[in-house]
Amino acid sequence: MIFSVDTAQNRLLVLLVMRQEEPFLGHWSLPGTLVRRGESLEDAAYRILSEKIRVNNLYLEQLYTFGGPSRDPREASDSYGIRYLSVSYFALVRFVEAELIADGVSGIAWYPLNQVPKLAFDHNQLLEYGHRRLRNKLEYSPVAFEVLPELFTLSDLYQLYTTVLGENFSDYSNFRSRLLKLGFLADTGVKVSRGAGRPASLYRFDAEAFSGLKDKPLVFI
Repeated sequence: MIFSVDTAQNRLLVLLVMRQEEPFLGHWSLPGTLVRRGESLEDAAYRILSEKIRVNNLYLEQLYTFGGPSRDPREASDSYGIRYLSVSYFALVRFVEAELIADGVSGIAWYPLNQVPKLAFDHNQLLEYGHRRLRNKLEYSPVAFEVLPELFTLSDLYQLYTTVLGENFSDYSNFRSRLLKLGFLADTGVKVSRGAGRPASLYRFDAEAFSGLKDKPLVFI
């Protein structure tokens, strides 16, 4: 599951590819691959990422192993009782930096999460699980800063959270107060003007300041 946030249009996106072989020929699916002999699971995840998208900054995490019976129609026709398990990962990438790779595929596209069609296999179930994990990660980890530019306003940060979690997760004032109290957002002293409002301060994520907090229970929102 490769997620991104289109902050210009306030959309949470997921990358889908169109299958070119049976089963589910011509159906949209999550990007995936069979693990090669001698290849680690993580290496396989990075390989499929590199085959579908070019991006400099990304966050990658293993999610869950899906192995329910009859999740793959190929199992029914296999006389040896072979099972197909999916070890799922989710990645978060910067939308403005991401370049899709169309080589060798008939279709590849970003889909808004609320417009995802019926996918091949049980990929809608996988996607639902990955979305829940992404929402949870935003609540207690600095994963949001993986997709923001190096310098950002608090409004930019709030917009990202709103896009992923929904507009009712927190009001801006409480969100701003809570994040600043945690102490890992560094004010650069630079201000930027956008529209007719007051100039906004630019912040950056201070990884060193956060390092002392990473093993403590935090709630960002």
